[in-house]
Amino acid sequence: MRLRPRLPRTRRAQRRTVQAVMAVCALALLPAAWMFTTTGDRLRSTADVPRTDVAVVFGAGLWDGEPSPYLAHRLDAAAELYRAGRVRVVLVTGDNSRASYDEPDAMRTYLTRHGVPSRAVVSDYAGFDTWDSCVRARKIFGVDRAVLVTQGFHVRRAVALCEAAGVSSYGIGVDEPHDVTWYAGGAREVLAAGKAAFDAVVRPDPQFLGKKEDGVRAALAR
Repeated sequence: MRLRPRLPRTRRAQRRTVQAVMAVCALALLPAAWMFTTTGDRLRSTADVPRTDVAVVFGAGLWDGEPSPYLAHRLDAAAELYRAGRVRVVLVTGDNSRASYDEPDAMRTYLTRHGVPSRAVVSDYAGFDTWDSCVRARKIFGVDRAVLVTQGFHVRRAVALCEAAGVSSYGIGVDEPHDVTWYAGGAREVLAAGKAAFDAVVRPDPQFLGKKEDGVRAALAR
């Protein structure tokens, strides 16, 4: 015997059901609205972003030890910023939780192949997610102002979280074809917005914090 959901029969009950659904939808959209409000005037292109000492590039996966296409496009944009003199140091932040997977070193190698000297690249090996990367940029590497380089569907969340972590930020959203990967990334952001809002309010410590490092300061001093 199949059980069918019981729908409200009275007009009053139906109205309450609709109101409840609308309230849930409104609550679900609040984190996204927060991100758009926070980042309204903070998005730029590589040509018009203000000159800043540091660019932060977030990891986006490796393919056979090499940056994935999306990550390579982020690194291309960062290299363009460096060559144009808009940034002086590139902080690459990604996952190195196991010896066989090292995003930051792969990112460094890619940048040096594209005209960024190794002395201008600083590696954060514990950037396990966007919030961790932002907090570590501020607390571990002493970055208080940065240009964030990522894809367009991720850039608002990155800027909002880094602002919440104390890093005054501009964001560059790298253009990509609107393919399956792009739409999947956009759908993921809808879900990630809730966690981002939680992190911004609660401000948890990163998965790994560790001691302060002077890599960015030393690179700027050179």
